[in-house]
Amino acid sequence: MSSIRLDSVFGLIVVGVLALLAVVLVPWFWDKWKWIRVGRSSSTLVAVVLVLVISGLTVNMIGGFFPTMGALLGTANVSGEGTEGDAGANGAGLDQLKDYNRDRGAKGKGSMFHMTVTGDRSGLTRDVNLYLPPQYYDPAYAGFTFPVIEWIPNYPSGPEVAGSGYQLPDALDTAIKNKLLPPSVVVIPDPSGFPRAGHDSECVDEVNGKANDTFLSADIRSWAARTLHVGAHRKSWTIAGWSSGGYCAVNLATRHPQWYANAVSVSGYDKAALDGGTEDLFRGRQDIVDANTVTLNVARHPSPVELLMIAGDQEQNELQSIERIRRALVPPFALSTWTVPDGGHNMNTFKAQLPDVLAWIGSKSASPKPATVRKIDVSGDVRPWPLPQTGAQGGLVGTTE
Repeated sequence: MSSIRLDSVFGLIVVGVLALLAVVLVPWFWDKWKWIRVGRSSSTLVAVVLVLVISGLTVNMIGGFFPTMGALLGTANVSGEGTEGDAGANGAGLDQLKDYNRDRGAKGKGSMFHMTVTGDRSGLTRDVNLYLPPQYYDPAYAGFTFPVIEWIPNYPSGPEVAGSGYQLPDALDTAIKNKLLPPSVVVIPDPSGFPRAGHDSECVDEVNGKANDTFLSADIRSWAARTLHVGAHRKSWTIAGWSSGGYCAVNLATRHPQWYANAVSVSGYDKAALDGGTEDLFRGRQDIVDANTVTLNVARHPSPVELLMIAGDQEQNELQSIERIRRALVPPFALSTWTVPDGGHNMNTFKAQLPDVLAWIGSKSASPKPATVRKIDVSGDVRPWPLPQTGAQGGLVGTTE
């Protein structure tokens, strides 16, 4: 059932025809059933259900929310969807995909690969999709390190949404070709793990639970530094996301300013959402709630991080979050905001922002640099602030650099 496609035009047509027939047949057979009450009730119920299903499928097609039933329910691991190959555990198979990437690069196209990554500190193993730019294996860039964009998917999606939904690789290829974005490596980790239904992590280190923040920040960075040709300095790292991923991006950047120079939130918010999709993340610990509230982070721990926050003009919660951050922010934090015509909180709206978002990131991002350049401390002169103890296994605490 998890593999049933929800984005199939053929399926939409079939269900639409069935719904139309059901609606027509209800009055046609109204007085012709052998058992009147049973016939009328069951035919009406079938018609109503089919109308609801076709309405839902149509909205899903327009908004581009979920490609499969498994993606909707969070019961199917489809993280490799929309990628060109599997690079294995911790990217151990990337070298075998080198020629493939080089061939695509010659045509101006980057490559998206799927793998799993196990965090050194957190011990979590999560799916990660990785975009390598066309220049990654180009001999002209031999010995270079590339800037990184860490892209956080929105709940209940995983890394697959970037390729099959938002078509992020195409947008990256175009931005790099038009020199709006320097050749960049893009890392797209799964923030919540599998199964996703009811397990929205909000990218935080749970009290006495999973160290999601630690995996997404410290573990992903250390893995990337070992495995990929990427810059280590904070100015080489941008973190971005949509919806819940937007909250994750600005929260992680303001919690770890020693590691990120820029953050982008598209229709995100300023405080972890606690609803039916999340577990008990904080277990009553107000100090952990506060340490994951962006409005408090930007006031209490001033750091040279540039934030871009985008919201639709009808997205009241998101607009209010932006205003709270604006009022609380203390320099050297810097905030840019865009209010865009609201097309709904959906994939197509987010996708429409991609070209401008990538151009903004490109204007802030470091460029690829020869690895022979003198090494710089990872955090430069930006110091971490002391994170409270959560009890999460391997979780960051204190002033870890």
